[in-house]
Amino acid sequence: MTKSNKRSTSSRRGFLKVAAAGAAATVATPSVVSAQGPISMRWQSTWPSKDIFHEYALDYAKKVNDMTGGDLKIEVLPAGAVVPAFGLLDAVSKGVLDGGHGVLVYHYGKQTALALWGSGPGFAMDANMLLAWHRYGGGKELLEKLYASINANVVSFPYGPMPTQPFGWFKKPIAKPEDVKGLKFRTVGISIDVYSGMGAAVNALPGGEIVAAMDRGLLDAAEFNNATSDRVLGFPDVSKVCMLQSYHQNAEQFEIMFNKDKYNALPDKMKAIIANAVDAASADMSWKAIDRYSKDYIELQTKDNVKFYKTPDSILKQQLEIYDDVVKKKAAENPLFKEIVQSQIEFAKRATQWEQDTVVSRRMAYDHYFGPTAAAKKL
Repeated sequence: MTKSNKRSTSSRRGFLKVAAAGAAATVATPSVVSAQGPISMRWQSTWPSKDIFHEYALDYAKKVNDMTGGDLKIEVLPAGAVVPAFGLLDAVSKGVLDGGHGVLVYHYGKQTALALWGSGPGFAMDANMLLAWHRYGGGKELLEKLYASINANVVSFPYGPMPTQPFGWFKKPIAKPEDVKGLKFRTVGISIDVYSGMGAAVNALPGGEIVAAMDRGLLDAAEFNNATSDRVLGFPDVSKVCMLQSYHQNAEQFEIMFNKDKYNALPDKMKAIIANAVDAASADMSWKAIDRYSKDYIELQTKDNVKFYKTPDSILKQQLEIYDDVVKKKAAENPLFKEIVQSQIEFAKRATQWEQDTVVSRRMAYDHYFGPTAAAKKL
């Protein structure tokens, strides 16, 4: 063997020894999380256990639990298990709970501008576009600024675009704006101001309390969210009339919330998993909603004898006018509210113009396949 070959062999042997030692060290040294044991978090949602919204909360927790391989274990309790639904923000901020699942409009009493992530027409944006504004149009930074203004010790992840919510459940169809006047009505967020402006006597209640209040006559009418939630919560038991389409909550999403101290203590790798699980859960929720809501929409009609009506244009126009007045008033009172509104309008102007010019209306295709001529029957 030549000297050159001897040196090469010796070099390879040395490299293998170092590699073997490194591998042994890697195997012998557990991760920080493994050394300390799994991290457990106790959460609460703002939804009853039977609501599909609580299911969405469980879906997110499972994604995180699975993606971390059990290193982070999130347990999600239903509304009221630890605190009332409207008490979630305080409980998470103070560390009574490690996190939670809800909607930003439920914090309306803390800071009115929080309702801009859910109440109102979204300046012609749908919920997915509003999430685009949040992620890429400055909303994320504004939300952090907003929570800091009320000393909320939380980290927030808006996610899960919701379809347009019904105008409400009533004892009889609403034909004109005057029909709303004097009704004892349930809603939340800026919608409180909108329905009040329409003449209703508004009472903000969590989702799980609405049907019981209607049953006892404390409410004449109410809105919550969607066909599946409304059905499982029992709306068909107290009303057989639902008015579809509304601007009061045209663009809303859910909120995943962590106690900031608990979140900041997590390893960076786990924070990355949490953020990516938010995106995965957001997409999955929107797909599940289409499947489940459409099924329950049919069953509400065929099994529960509910009659659905389109909200008259006269009411929709009134909603927009009242909303504009409410926004002007609150923007004058609250600089942060004004800053957020201006940011949303700037983003919405270009985003909705792009959408309106680009996306073909699906009504023609729907009529073609499922209308009177029913082309789908011939395929």
